[in-house]
Amino acid sequence: MTATFRFLCVFCTFALGTALGTEIAGVKLDDKIQIAPNTPELVLNGAGVRTRIIVKVYVAGLYLPEKKGAATEVLALSGAKRMSLAMLRDLTAQQFAEALTEGFNANNAPPDQERYKAQLADLIGIMTSLGQVKKGDMIALEYIPELGLRVRVNGAEQGKPIADEGFYRALLKVWLGDKPVDSDLKRALLGQGS
Repeated sequence: MTATFRFLCVFCTFALGTALGTEIAGVKLDDKIQIAPNTPELVLNGAGVRTRIIVKVYVAGLYLPEKKGAATEVLALSGAKRMSLAMLRDLTAQQFAEALTEGFNANNAPPDQERYKAQLADLIGIMTSLGQVKKGDMIALEYIPELGLRVRVNGAEQGKPIADEGFYRALLKVWLGDKPVDSDLKRALLGQGS
């Protein structure tokens, strides 16, 4: 095998792997994305399935400017980020909002719950205004430094951006905190398998 042939094999394998992305529970997640024109490209840090009891609820993917393997590193990282949630079942927006609130309160101390009360209320307002989320819907919770938290559902922006990177970090604790909504999902989001 010549060096040129080996190089072509390696290059094709790399290119094919990059193009294919990651597929979990039938949901394809891109390996790299860009969430706004002036933000750096984000890489898929990890992805997994949120399971409640035995029911698969959604596939989550965490996108960061660079890969991180510990929750503390992710939470300390500044700049653009994205949590993608691909719904695997129908939920009322109220159910989804209640689960977010429960996870937020379980993973943030009372002073932080108080500090971000208005921002959480804004997010819950955006989510409940949807009425319901359906199987196949893609929810993106994106942090863009110039804007704040932007919520998009199937690519369409919902509500107004919610300022404060501290709030976005507190929100990420729903999945990455000490009492995450799903400990297997937490490990998967940190690239540690499911």
